[in-house]
Amino acid sequence: MLPPARILIVGGGQVGVNAALRLRSRLRPGEAEVTLVDPTSYMTYQPFLAEAAAGAIDPRHVVVPLRRALPGVRIVQGRLTSLDTAARQAHLLLPSPLNREGPPIELTVPYDRLVLAPGSVSRILPVPGLARSGIGFRSVEEAVKLRNHVLGQLDAASSTRNPEVRQAALTFVFVGGGYAGTGALAELEDMARHAVSHYPTLQPEDLRWILVEAGKRILPETEPQAAARTTAELRERDVDVRLGTRLAAVGPDGIVQLTDGSRFAARTLVWTAGVRANPVLKQTGLAVDAQGRLRCDTHLRVLGGEHVYAAGDCAAVPDLARPGETCRANAQHAVRQAVVLADNLVASLRDEPTVEYRYELKGSITSLGLHKGVAQLRGRSLHGRPAWLLHRAVHLRRIPTWERKARVLSDWLLAGLTGREMVSLGELEEPRAGFEQLMEGR
Repeated sequence: MLPPARILIVGGGQVGVNAALRLRSRLRPGEAEVTLVDPTSYMTYQPFLAEAAAGAIDPRHVVVPLRRALPGVRIVQGRLTSLDTAARQAHLLLPSPLNREGPPIELTVPYDRLVLAPGSVSRILPVPGLARSGIGFRSVEEAVKLRNHVLGQLDAASSTRNPEVRQAALTFVFVGGGYAGTGALAELEDMARHAVSHYPTLQPEDLRWILVEAGKRILPETEPQAAARTTAELRERDVDVRLGTRLAAVGPDGIVQLTDGSRFAARTLVWTAGVRANPVLKQTGLAVDAQGRLRCDTHLRVLGGEHVYAAGDCAAVPDLARPGETCRANAQHAVRQAVVLADNLVASLRDEPTVEYRYELKGSITSLGLHKGVAQLRGRSLHGRPAWLLHRAVHLRRIPTWERKARVLSDWLLAGLTGREMVSLGELEEPRAGFEQLMEGR
């Protein structure tokens, strides 16, 4: 009897988790051992980050604990550093068991089949002052920080009589008009509009929201009709949408400079200007394209890598529905590629034929706040409450595990009855600050 095949999955995002779930349902007992490696012990469901930031969903409920979601799968909390494809070995670094400052542990993991799905990271440009003033929006920690920051600015504005300080506190700039930036701005604008009703000195028209996009339209991942409708919806809410514009610099005094020549003070600058493939892919020795993505065939096999598969944001997969193009980096492709990848991997173990990945996008859906949204489905447009309900239904179906679905649904029901959660817990970002102050004043 042959020993179980060793399947190693690098990445615990949409592709990694959905591929592991599919493998668990397809593999026979004793056929293979599955190991999943990720720097964190949970998967973040990115489409719900905006609602977590706006207080519609508990931040803990937009993450899926890997060990709970994937029983029977070995979870290793670490990161890939390099590959030895000839020896079929992955070299990992694990955090120190003592503390974060301790030396990491080196670990070599052998494999028979390898799935590379480390996902993407934020695309950071060398803009002066960005590192000092910018706030990212890729993790649940950043979503919580952003909510605390926005509510903190409302507190600051309501407490000052200085008009310049007040205006800077009430100016919110989002750079990047993709799904992340557009959704985050729309949800937080909706939250802040509701929150100012609790501040006697503030009015909704005092808030200034600016969306900066370098391209000719926002939501470049969607159809032009959906992007145009979303732009119109935002402008109807007095959001200043600036197309063909880039962030030029951020001064030490908080003055934001744009390439259209405008200058203004803002205490909130959110950077969501796109993503790029995880840079670790360049350390694997495998073929990558100009964007740093792994070159794959239509069966999701990495070119030049024996028994190596990839999918999602980090993979350049030919799009059979659009000859000459590669699949767009979005959740629709990631979830479906993960299933095909797992099926092909199982087929390779059994010496069965594999299948090509083919999927034609059905449309796009964007949530723009409570009871607000835009959807474009095969030429049919929806907006307002129907699009918002469709957005929630689609993503409630996609988030892994029934337990997380139930928690998210309960959050929505409670928010519908009692309203958004408006508490700012800035102390979460520095939990020892109070203790340190006591020690200093001892």
